[in-house]
Order: sequence, then structure tokens, then C-alpha cells
Amino acid sequence: MPDVLSQSQIDELLKSMKAEQKDSAAPVQQKEVKKEKYNKYDFYSPRKFTKEKIKLLRSIYENYARILTSQINGIFRTMVDVTLLELRESRYYEYENSFHENDCMTIIDTILPEKGKHNVPMMLYVTPGLTITLANHMLGGGDQVIQTEENYRYSDVEMALYKRVIEYIINTMGDGFSNYINLQFRAQRVEENPSMVQEVGLDETVVLITLNVDVSGLSSERIRICIPGTLLEQIFRIIDNRKHIARGFSYENNSDLIMNHLRVTNFRMTAQLGTIKLDMNDLMNLQVGDVIDMNQSRNSMATVFVGEKPWFKGRMGIHKKNIAVRIEERIIPENEKGLESGFKPDRSNEYDSAEQSDGTAADVTRTGE
Repeated sequence: MPDVLSQSQIDELLKSMKAEQKDSAAPVQQKEVKKEKYNKYDFYSPRKFTKEKIKLLRSIYENYARILTSQINGIFRTMVDVTLLELRESRYYEYENSFHENDCMTIIDTILPEKGKHNVPMMLYVTPGLTITLANHMLGGGDQVIQTEENYRYSDVEMALYKRVIEYIINTMGDGFSNYINLQFRAQRVEENPSMVQEVGLDETVVLITLNVDVSGLSSERIRICIPGTLLEQIFRIIDNRKHIARGFSYENNSDLIMNHLRVTNFRMTAQLGTIKLDMNDLMNLQVGDVIDMNQSRNSMATVFVGEKPWFKGRMGIHKKNIAVRIEERIIPENEKGLESGFKPDRSNEYDSAEQSDGTAADVTRTGE
């Protein structure tokens, strides 16, 4: 090989180096495409609803999409296919920022027959192309699909037709919840400037639901629903309570059930005549027959413990050839003195005093109900 290369040889060498670089870079680009993408979790605004609640809401609106499809096809005599496109938890300002200047947002009241209207409403937005197309079919138009711009402004006549179309969409929403809860939805008003709506705080947690409406395979429109978190919390609370009641667990007026369980509950009762302290040396030298002085007389009363708390004072004795304790009085705590007049025991049962030697003590353990 010569020491000095010609210009043509230099050009060929550069071309071969560029080709090698392209071949080596191609697998790297394929690897980058295969990398999985993960959603970033915002720890400053944690999720308010669990995956089970979101899954329940997803099944509700999937059912609503199927019902809405049959309703629109039957009423407006057109072919549409409504499917749930997205359901996610977000902040209200994200929903508000998605509107254009001339968009119309419908405010919806949620009514529960047992409790009335909820203070916080829902919000619904339908793309103009869908409402104009359905209004055209409602007035006897053809099968054509009407395309509109994003910032389309309704005329006065179209606004009246818009309200009629929206009523069909809103009234069907209650059927989607019918398997879980009885809810009614009514249109409150149409807001022509969504940025001025102050029903919900900008940072409040909401659930955004997006429905895709395929109109005759020629157009794809959207229905966007915003449910505030406070409204969803009340709905989920009622659904959970009804689930417990269906399983036999009612959390209202169940004091009798609790008392019945308490009446058959077993408690450990211990009668204690007295306690003493012994040195380890005296304890090690104890023999059979030794007597321990309890510093109590033979007729002194024993303390009856329920669990670990002293409840009664009683006397040791024998009842039907068994060691027993007769309750004499109730031990009243300091904070209850003056509120109770004391405990008067029933002395009708046969009872014989136990014969005990002076200075001896007896510990009796009895389990009662």
C-alpha cells in the first residue's frame, strides 16, 4: 500500500466508514424503539380512589356506552357505535383547559331519590359534529355526516336542538348506574363559557371519562364527562352500604344484635381473699402443711375480679358442695360515685359459710356468662 493516498482512495475510505457506522447504529435504534414507557406518578397529588373503585366506575360507563348506542340508533335512526375510550383520575383544571373559546359545556344535577339533589354537579361536553349530525337526522335529514370546526359556534336554533339532543344523552346515564344505585340525572343549564364555571375548584380531584362515538364509520366524535371527587365519594359510600346490607350486615339500628352477642360472651371471674409478699428464701423453704398468714380475718370479704378489673365484694362459702362466693356489694369507681346507689345481691339461694382456719386464704376461680 502506498504511503500517500489519492483523492479517490480517500473518498472510498470515507464512504466505507460511513456505511459501517450506519450498520452499527441500526440495531441501537431498534432497541430504543422497544423500550417500554411508564407513566410518571405525581406524589404531590396522590390518587384519591383505589383501583377497585375505578374498575367499578369503568364497568358502569361501559354499560352506559352500550345502552347509549342502542338509544341513539333507535331514536335518531343512524348507525353509531359508542365505546369507552379513557377513564382516569385528574385535576379539574385539566378538563377546563381542554375547551376552546366557543365550546358549550352542560351542567348536570345528580339526584338521589332518598337524599335529594347533590350540591356538586357533573359536567358534560359533546363535540359539535355529533350534535349537529344527530339534529340533522332528527329533522329528517339524510345519512350524511356533518363535519364542523373545533371552535364551532351554535346558532340560536341549533342551541335549542342541542338541548334536545343532550337530554337523550343525559337521561340514559341513569340506566348505566341502575345495577348498583338508583340515580337520576337532569340538565341544569348550558354554559357557553366553560372557563367561568366556578362549581368546582381548579385543584379538586375529578374523574375524566372520554367516550368515542363512531358515526357510520365516517366520523369519530367525542363525549367528555367530568365527575367531581366529592360526588363520587358519596356515590361509592352508598354503593358500599348497600353491598353490606345485601350480605346481611346492616350498620343501622343494630344495638339489639350487639347486646345479644355480649350476653353469650364468656368472662373469666376470680375471687381473691388477699395478697402477701414473700422473700425468695421463705418461698424456697415452704413445706407441706405450712400456714401462710394473709393478714385477713376468716370472715373478711373477698374481691371479685372480672378479667383484670375489680367489680364486686363477696364472702367465701359453699353452695351445693362447691366452693362459692356470695356477692355482697359493687365496687364503684371514683368517677361513678354518686351516680349509682350500689348493688343489692339476691340472697334467696342456699348458702353455707365455709369453715376456714384463722390466717388462711382461699383463691377461687370461676368462669361465668
